[in-house]
Amino acid sequence: QVQLVESGGDLVQPGGSLRLSCSASGNIVSINHMGWYRQAPGKQRELVATVGRGVGTSYADSVEGRFTISRDNAEKAVYLQMNSLEPEDTAVYYCNAGVWEALPNGRDQTYREVWGQGTLVTVSS
Repeated sequence: QVQLVESGGDLVQPGGSLRLSCSASGNIVSINHMGWYRQAPGKQRELVATVGRGVGTSYADSVEGRFTISRDNAEKAVYLQMNSLEPEDTAVYYCNAGVWEALPNGRDQTYREVWGQGTLVTVSS
């Protein structure tokens, strides 16, 4: 089973910075897109940022210019550098990846959308 594990969530003051990390493990053949989503209390999960297999990135308007997404294909990892944090950024942040996974027969592959368990970011003074 492919798994994503996030880390880096914390309590930070407004204007501060955090760096989230997410690592993938399991029978991974290749990873397509990777990204970060977040869900604030009482709100729906929303896209924060995504990065393709190459260098193409996209961001939610609310984080453009403050957050930077990057990935390390060799490490099967994706990162989110968050600067100038605002109380509105408080949420559980989830890592997501589109993964080609090798099946136990050693011959076939299957495509899965995989989610991490989430890491809490709280922005408060």
